Amino acid sequence: MTPPIVKRYLIAFEKYKWIGLASFALIVAGSTVVAIQPEPPTNYVADGALTYTRPPVSFSATGNEIQQQGQELSEGALLSDQIIETVATKLNIKPKTIGTNVALKLPEKAKPGEPVSTLIELKYKDTDVKRAKEVVQELMQAMIKLSGEINTGRLTAIIKKINERVPQVRLELQTAEKKLEQYDRRERPAILSAENGSLLAAITASQNQQRQIQLNIAGVDAQLRSLQAKLGLDVDRAYVSSALSADPILTQLRSQLYQAESQIALLRQDLRPEHPTMIQLQRQKQATEELIQQRAAEVVGGGGTAAPLARDVSGIRAQSNLDPARQGLANQMVTLQTQRETLQQQLAQQIREESRLRQEYSLIPNKQLERSRLEQEVALKKAVYDQMQAKLTDSRTAEAETVSSLTVARPPSIIPELKKPKSVPATLAIGSFLGFLVGGGVIFLLGSLEGTFKTKEDIRESLKQKEVALLGELPLMPVDDLPPDIVPVLFSPDSPYLEFYEKFRSNLRRFGGKNLKVLLIASTGSQEGKTVSAYNLGIASARAGKRTLIIETDLRSPSRAASLKVTPDPDATIEPLRYYASLSDCIRLVPDVENLYIIPSPGPVRQSAAVIESSEIRRLMEDVRERFDLVILDTHPLSHSNDPLLIQPYSDGIVLVARPNYTQENMLSEAIDQLMEAELGLLGVIINGADIEVTAPRVVEPKASSSEGGENSEVAAGVNNNYN
Repeated sequence: MTPPIVKRYLIAFEKYKWIGLASFALIVAGSTVVAIQPEPPTNYVADGALTYTRPPVSFSATGNEIQQQGQELSEGALLSDQIIETVATKLNIKPKTIGTNVALKLPEKAKPGEPVSTLIELKYKDTDVKRAKEVVQELMQAMIKLSGEINTGRLTAIIKKINERVPQVRLELQTAEKKLEQYDRRERPAILSAENGSLLAAITASQNQQRQIQLNIAGVDAQLRSLQAKLGLDVDRAYVSSALSADPILTQLRSQLYQAESQIALLRQDLRPEHPTMIQLQRQKQATEELIQQRAAEVVGGGGTAAPLARDVSGIRAQSNLDPARQGLANQMVTLQTQRETLQQQLAQQIREESRLRQEYSLIPNKQLERSRLEQEVALKKAVYDQMQAKLTDSRTAEAETVSSLTVARPPSIIPELKKPKSVPATLAIGSFLGFLVGGGVIFLLGSLEGTFKTKEDIRESLKQKEVALLGELPLMPVDDLPPDIVPVLFSPDSPYLEFYEKFRSNLRRFGGKNLKVLLIASTGSQEGKTVSAYNLGIASARAGKRTLIIETDLRSPSRAASLKVTPDPDATIEPLRYYASLSDCIRLVPDVENLYIIPSPGPVRQSAAVIESSEIRRLMEDVRERFDLVILDTHPLSHSNDPLLIQPYSDGIVLVARPNYTQENMLSEAIDQLMEAELGLLGVIINGADIEVTAPRVVEPKASSSEGGENSEVAAGVNNNYN
């Protein structure tokens, strides 16, 4: 059996053989032109070498770094357009000529244990010996000069960059030092007092003073309680009584009051209260009491020159009647109270001072950390500044050491380029071989770009991936000068091709079941054998004893009923609805096949979709479903119209027809996906025009073979448009 890839190539060869032959001829013609070209002039190769160099004495690290970097020049830098143009201008040569013929080889990295190579090999090929040597010399000098300029430029850039950066670094260092200085002025005394212990000593001293003051307050409180017990007065009342008793005016007024009261007591026994003398004494007593109250109010209020006392001046006589001894005790109580208040203020002041000292002591760690951070910042800035100063000094020292990193290791020498004599037969043989490969590749590529299935194996693999049933493989059938509008049908019951359609029919019964009465046969495109498959399936069904009806529902194309020796009604195109309404007129008996009937298409007609959706078609389909065992619907291709989907509701299942070298892969895959997603009853696919060897009972010499319209075998890739 021929492999599928060989079949695909033979089909593509039959279609595109002239393009392949043209490609072969073009390659052979090109090799012939190359073979007959005259021998070119002898070329001379100028070979020179550079090596890496270092200054004899080096005192700076920057100089060593620059010299080391100078040994890392790339091929693009050494053979830059600028160098080539400079040499070309000097020697009056085109830059493109130098760039094409020059070759540069840099040292390769040495493997462990092998010596390190430092040679940079430079070669230039030219037909002129002197010019080749001059080009190499000038290129080497230009490379040496370029290396020196690059090294000097790197050193200059380093010094310039450092000089640009130094002022900013100096300013940052000064700013950091100023921050540290300001912080020390503000916080350094507190830090030092914490570090030397004086801050802790101050906190301890404050605590001791608080305890001493508390002891003094306790002593004063004891004295106050003792005096209060003796006088029976608190401090405030003792202060008021002492002040009132010490006032001379109150003393005089109180004496006058006592005299008036004494006279009233003496005269009360002899005189009545209404007596003028008694009245005079009562008025004198009242006036004296008012003066006492007024004076007491003045004493208690401070008279505008002292702090006021308690406002309560009731019982003034009792409050101002202290003897000198009690008055001394009252004054002592006032003094002790003043002393106590003074001690309390001192205690509060010491407590606040201790709290402030403790707060200050608690902040000492943060202040120390902040000062350490500022010190580190100053140290870092200073380190950067010192490094930049050292680098600047080192770079200025390197100015006297910076030279080119390259020097001439081997002056250019001339080597003639030896060439093998050209062999014309060998060139032609190589050209022929390449032409054969290119021509065959072009044919195979064009065949692959068609996007069609080339062999039945390709279709079978695609159906396997889609999980779609393969209902049958129908072979190519021979045709003997059939007219263009006639399709090959199997009238002879002894035809060897009939068994393939019988197998197709049995598979339909197996997959469709007993309820399969109306079968829709469709294809994705034209020329795929849809009509010939429908006709021959109908013949196979009729010969099996089934009343079979073929309905041509492709109303966009003319009828092919003449292939079954049935003449279509020429007037059906004028009124297709009336044609389908009369069953006796539209159903025709196939004369040479028993039990086979056909309804020829009235097409082509306008508004074919409207005819398919008409009530006449509906009644027709309902009637034939009852009258026939199998109804086969031959439709228009799916890619050309939606007519197959309009007639589909009347069917019990759909069969798609695929044909190698005609069916598009993407169109078949898309049609299968749409029919399966919509659940339209896809039963499977048949492969029409398959490359199957058929043993005929007699020898037939066909001029052309086809599965759909008289097409030649797929191996020969012939085309006949009789199939629909």
